[in-house]
Amino acid sequence: MRADEPATILTVAKTAGVSKTTASDALRGSGRVSEETRARVMEAADALGYVPNGSARHLRRASTGTIGLHVPEVLTRSSYYMSFVFGVVQGAADNDYDVTLITSGRRTPRVDGLVLGDPLGDDPIVAKLMDTGLPTVTCERFTGTGRADGVVRSEHAEMLGRLMDHLRASGATRPALIVAGDVSDWAASVHRGFRDWCVRHDVDPLVRTVPFDCSAGEVHEVARELLALEPRIDALVCGPAGSATDLLPLLREEGRDLLRREDGNDLRRGEGRRLLLASCVDSTAMQLADPPITAIDLRPREAGVRCAELLFDLLSGTASAGTERIHPIELTLRASTRGS
Repeated sequence: MRADEPATILTVAKTAGVSKTTASDALRGSGRVSEETRARVMEAADALGYVPNGSARHLRRASTGTIGLHVPEVLTRSSYYMSFVFGVVQGAADNDYDVTLITSGRRTPRVDGLVLGDPLGDDPIVAKLMDTGLPTVTCERFTGTGRADGVVRSEHAEMLGRLMDHLRASGATRPALIVAGDVSDWAASVHRGFRDWCVRHDVDPLVRTVPFDCSAGEVHEVARELLALEPRIDALVCGPAGSATDLLPLLREEGRDLLRREDGNDLRRGEGRRLLLASCVDSTAMQLADPPITAIDLRPREAGVRCAELLFDLLSGTASAGTERIHPIELTLRASTRGS
């Protein structure tokens, strides 16, 4: 082998004094290879700078070398789903795999397995993908018919309760929630967390639902309805991604103050009614809003990585069907919920 030529499995085998099959098994961690032989092969591979050929490895395993990814069609206007996609791609790359974005259920995709991001119970594409028989991991549980082989989920109801406790400690007595319909496990969990909190604190739950892919205009409409129905609302929790920042102009138009001085006096329109504002989905827009908006950080990129990792664990047999893993999320407090 010339110095400028890349090492191959044959050169690794020759250097270690074993057959090509033994060298391959040792590097893949499979076959009946003694620890002594495996160590010798690994030492030879390191010394030669051997890099496995991913395409060849997938071919030997009768694998496509690709996993499929499907997310709701709000992808194009959601920073959450963009981050989630990048996380899945990162997790796939770490396992020498590519990712195919699936937008149609017309045929069975040529992939080794599937990741479904926040699958909607009424999404016909998701229903068809669940019926393919391919190993499938969902981010949050699927609310429709069928069960995924693996689930990565977060404790959204519990976190919503923590957010409500914070709003109450900041002086809120009449909270309201705008949430996407229960076609997604995430939205259903947020809805459940709010209602459970209201029951515990003997508060009449004020809830309005909007479509999962709602527009800013639809959010404005239900918010205006809520404020007209109950002028005493002093805290508004927005479920759909981006909806909290979408509502800022409307809330100011309605004379709702979002900031106070340290002494409790309003910074805007002295006699305005105080309103605490929070979002169930964090983003850069929440951080840069005026005022910055308290939000639940769903850590979407990390969630994508975890979904890919679970899928590869299922494919390799290191995880069994029915595995569920908890993805931790965080509550980030900002000026929009500062108490008086």
